Amino acid sequence: MATMTLQFDDLLARTRAHCREAAREASIPQDRADAAWLDIHRHGQQRPEPRPITRTVREGETIKFTMQLADGHETESVILPMQGRTGRPRTTLCLSSQVGCALGCGFCETAAMGLVRNLEPAEILDQWHAARFRLDAKITNIVFMGMGEPMENLDAVLAAIEVLTDRSGAGIPASRISVSTAGRIAGIDRYREFMSRDDFRQLRLAVSVNAPNEPIRRDLMPITRAEPLEELRQAMNRWLQCGGRTILVEYVLIPGVNDADDHPAMLAAWLDGMDCRVNVIPYNPRRDSPWPAPDEAQVEQFIARLRDSGCHVNRRRTMGRDVMAACGQLGRPDIRRRVPLRIPS
Repeated sequence: MATMTLQFDDLLARTRAHCREAAREASIPQDRADAAWLDIHRHGQQRPEPRPITRTVREGETIKFTMQLADGHETESVILPMQGRTGRPRTTLCLSSQVGCALGCGFCETAAMGLVRNLEPAEILDQWHAARFRLDAKITNIVFMGMGEPMENLDAVLAAIEVLTDRSGAGIPASRISVSTAGRIAGIDRYREFMSRDDFRQLRLAVSVNAPNEPIRRDLMPITRAEPLEELRQAMNRWLQCGGRTILVEYVLIPGVNDADDHPAMLAAWLDGMDCRVNVIPYNPRRDSPWPAPDEAQVEQFIARLRDSGCHVNRRRTMGRDVMAACGQLGRPDIRRRVPLRIPS
């Protein structure tokens, strides 16, 4: 830290307290460092050469924007205006944590890219900075559900969460931040330890399950071969036993794959005894998708059977599907993994 200068990325990626500490160690006047930090986090000061927003597409009020990184790679982020359960308006920002993803889930556009690289904390936070100050979105909620597996880049994700929750800057309450995972157990356990700190006990965990049993999940999500459902269930229970909030179980509903008549009861049995809410996400077709989106009758029937089986259920509102901004649709079509995704028969 002794070599610290007041560079934009250094200030963007630190909490106010960490910035003050680094300034003190580097013999930089604390009031100067404090003013520079506030200029960025509260007043929206831009870097001398801002990372370009190369594309912005809209569907209704949903906005997907693409930012170019210093090495030429790009991230995609989505601004999602919606109403909360109380009817009050909120604006959720869906953040990316990687360029691409290594996990190979067959229904996901990002997976088709393979993993290009992890994002640095400043690159994650720059997505918030651009949404808030360059696109003038009043961000109230954060979800790490964009490109990449957050648990594969957890150091950067947790560093970003510390900055986003800083009351002097973005001031996003921990209760309005969710981190989603395809089921990285070691990552869930590390995230649980972070959540156990006093300022972060309200953080939320979302787990992408997407199947009622091991064979179907193994076909859809290769991660299951290394980290089976029973071990995932144990990690989820550890989260709950340590005081973690209700887990959001994400279920991408794919016609003919995971929507059979007996699948809701099987999922309910697997969730039995855990404080979870199932978030049913109608499948958003990726490019060259082998499956269609489900129709409304299929979605409603599946949700009704889940409720009859005793599950608490949300239905994810489909937003941005037509502009490839919906859940599972983020990714660069010109970057494709060398080994094609394995598609279940």
